[in-house]
Amino acid sequence: MSDTEEDSVSSDCLMPISEDWLADVLKKHHEVRSGIKITDFKVRHGCHDGVNNLSDILSVSVVYELEQGGNGAETGSQSKCLDIVIKLLPQDPFSRFFVTEAQFDLREIKFYTSILPDLLAFQDATFAHSREDGLALLVSVPTCFYTQYAPATSPSQGSPDLPESILVLEDMRPLGYKGANFTAGLTIGQTEAAIRAIVAIHALSLGLKIKKKVDINEKYPFLFQTTRATESYQQLVEQGMPQLAKFLEGQAGYANELKALNAIRQKTKELIETLLQPIEPMGLITHTDFWCNNLLFRAEDNGEDSCIILDWQMVTYSRPTNDLALLIISSIPSDIRRQHGPRLLDLYYNSLRSCCQKMDIDIEADLGYSRNKMELEYRQSELLALLLCIGSIDIAIGNPVAEQRLLDVLRDLNEDGVLGMEQCF
Repeated sequence: MSDTEEDSVSSDCLMPISEDWLADVLKKHHEVRSGIKITDFKVRHGCHDGVNNLSDILSVSVVYELEQGGNGAETGSQSKCLDIVIKLLPQDPFSRFFVTEAQFDLREIKFYTSILPDLLAFQDATFAHSREDGLALLVSVPTCFYTQYAPATSPSQGSPDLPESILVLEDMRPLGYKGANFTAGLTIGQTEAAIRAIVAIHALSLGLKIKKKVDINEKYPFLFQTTRATESYQQLVEQGMPQLAKFLEGQAGYANELKALNAIRQKTKELIETLLQPIEPMGLITHTDFWCNNLLFRAEDNGEDSCIILDWQMVTYSRPTNDLALLIISSIPSDIRRQHGPRLLDLYYNSLRSCCQKMDIDIEADLGYSRNKMELEYRQSELLALLLCIGSIDIAIGNPVAEQRLLDVLRDLNEDGVLGMEQCF
């Protein structure tokens, strides 16, 4: 959903996109059974800044006519244009198997078709009888227009049917949203916008759990379960740790950090599993891949930034500080992290508390979740965030700016005692 390339799209990637298929998507969007005529559509490759191995992404601009009137009203047609993003399973067989085996595609579809509608319905019901304005929380995700999911089948005769997964979302770029630059990192305004955006999801999921007495894992069994998530992350860390160690060996003055990482390496699986576990009663729905490449930003007229959250393939029931720590550790320059770190934690905590108070939940008085307790959990989440970054170390290595940001994180976490926290588990 970032800048697209104007190159040709293969016929394999175009399936199932056709004039009739797009008309069906638009009928669902407009909640009509007929009256849609496609006049033009263009398909381009589309992807996030960087590499996306979990989806093949197409960007589609559709021009169509929508019939209006009927039942005695004046009839006519209105010309409309819609920009959408279509996420398909990867064409590469290995990537396709990886995605379907771990159900990354199903998880994201279920976020839009199950979790998100429940959160919005809960919010509507909670604030339906309130006379106060501005209580509703802004859920900052793209509009979902269409989904289709079919797992692989193995018929007794003939070849097995291939899995199919389609997710159609609003393309936010024509509305002025742009992807962040990983090398430069987020500005303080973008970081604050991202925090406000994730707080809304955290607060509504916590409210749904507390007020409606919903067992989140039972209601949403497709969530990235701790055991399976641990195995996936552990494999990535095992691939990335030798690369990081070799990099550090070539850097002067990082022997202590390398020693600490070698100690952690002996128990990364145990650490990841422990740190992914929610700490009740503050277990809630987390993005779990909350970093700058999964975010879009737009500068608003009031001088603030707004943020849209993408890519919910790893949505999990976990602790809220995991999202916060991954954002801060991975995506902001060292000077902003060092200068504004405590203030960003304040922003998160105060925003979460304020949102929950709108639902008559006091996270400190009712749930025992103080600012100090949040910070203690955040320190643990910093260790998990570092491990997840190590699992994607190839993004940073070879990029001098990103390399320095990584070195700064390692130095700061070691000096703060975070790298030695494995002894506490």
